[in-house]
Order: sequence, then C-alpha cells, then structure tokens
Amino acid sequence: MQADLNLLTVLDALLEEGSVMGAAQRLHLSSPAVSRTLGRIRKVTGDDILVRTGHSMTPTPYALGIREEVNRLVRQANAVLAPSRELDLAELDRTFTVQCHDALASSLVPVLVGRIAQQAPGVRLRVLAENSADTDDLRHGRVDLELGGGRPALPEFRSETLGTDPLAVVMRVDHPCTDHLDLPSYAAQPHVLVSRRGRLTAPIDDLLAAEGLRRKVIAAVATVHTALQIAAASDALVTTTTILCRPLIEAFGLVTRPLPVESPEAPINCNWHQRYDSDLAHAWLRDQVRAALTEALAR
Repeated sequence: MQADLNLLTVLDALLEEGSVMGAAQRLHLSSPAVSRTLGRIRKVTGDDILVRTGHSMTPTPYALGIREEVNRLVRQANAVLAPSRELDLAELDRTFTVQCHDALASSLVPVLVGRIAQQAPGVRLRVLAENSADTDDLRHGRVDLELGGGRPALPEFRSETLGTDPLAVVMRVDHPCTDHLDLPSYAAQPHVLVSRRGRLTAPIDDLLAAEGLRRKVIAAVATVHTALQIAAASDALVTTTTILCRPLIEAFGLVTRPLPVESPEAPINCNWHQRYDSDLAHAWLRDQVRAALTEALAR
C-alpha cells in the first residue's frame, strides 16, 4: 500500500478541531475538500473517525487512541521538511575529518583545535595525512575537508582558496649557500622534493630550464618533516612554503633564503563535497578553518 502522507495532516487537523469546518479553516482549504479527504481517511482506516452527535461531531474511540500519535508524526514530518537553521554549538556532537599535509597540520591544526574546543566542546577533530594517490574519500564523506594546494576538477566539489604562502629555500645554518644563493648556485646543489606522489620534478624545474639550468634531485619524500630531516644532515636544499613550514623549520634549526627566481606563491585551498553546502555544522567548521589559517599566516 502506498500511503498518502497528506492524509495525516488533514487527520491531525480534524482531531484537533473536531469538525470539518474548523479543520478547513486551519488548513486554508475548502470544507468540501476536507470532507472528501475525511472520506478517504475513513476508507483507508476502516473507521468513521468523526461521527455527528447533534450539532457537533465526536471522535470515535479509535480516533481518540491515535490522536497523540498522529500529532507526533505530523510534527516530526514538519521538522524533517523544515530543518532548524540555527546551530547550537554547545550541544553539537560530531566528529569532523580533515585531510592535509604535515606542514599544514603543524601550523594550522593546533590553532583549529583550540578554536573548536572553546566554541563546541562536543566536537572531535580527526586529522589524516595526505594519500599518495587520489581517493573517493571526499566524495563518500569519509573526509569532510581536504586542505592543500590542489583543487578538484569535478563540479560536485566545492573549493575555496583561503590564502597563499610564498616559497623559500631551506638549508642548514652552516650551508655553503647561506651567504649567497643565486640561480646557478641553487641549481648546483642537491635537492630534496616534497611530493605525495613521489614526483622527481616540480614547476621550479621549468623555470630553471628556461635559464638553461638543471638541478640534481637526490630524493622525493612524502612529507616536509622528512625533507627537512635530510636537509639538516646534508647539503640538500628543500624548496617549500615559508609561513606554514616555519614551525618545522625552526624545530630542525634550519634557515631560509629567498628563492632566486620569480615564482608564484603556493595556494592553500579548502575542498569539500557539495552535499555539505547547506550543512550548518560543516559551514561552521569551514569558518573555523578559515579563521585558524588567517591566524597562522599572520604569525
């Protein structure tokens, strides 16, 4: 049987008002329309629902028995079709999953966790490392937000550039190039690349090639942390972002020098699936990420 849920709305009004006319006025319908619907309700339930007693109508025992349940169902249906547009952060109980590389995690996540704990104590944050290959985690809701330099191409995803971070060259304090780093000396040094896919080239190599230069890449690693470990123990240079990597750079006692060639700043993008566009809690999370990154970049 395919139930017509509109019957519940009329039934609720009939049981509340106790008359066809009263129900019609409440629902902004004509009395004949409500009377016809009452006939359908009687046919579906096999009960008269309301019977005439003199000049008024009286609910049957069955109608009295279901009145509260019908009212509850109608209120629940209205709540589903007209969800609350207010977010109670004090009562929010939810786990959000954010995926980002380790430099973002070290600079942004501590600020983000602090903001979330202060505003919504029932919210938990799960931070995952980048995968070496693209996955469907964002599409299937296993990841709520993806932070990094990439942007999804498909229209089902949303993306917002939250900021940019200039590139710099990282080296140990007593590196031979600390006092002078031009393009030829930059190209002559060994290099470690940060690439989640293990790529041995980067856009900077095209800039070098335009100048007739080529650098020697000795390793490609998945995290900034590993790249800086290598730089701290060798002559290897690491080209990476300046601001977000600062906590890791300082932790290893390394120094930065300006990149000796014009290069665009690295974008910091926030990606999510369109299903969360109207999710108030998810929108609040995006606001917190935006604010936390602004704070991290300002340090």
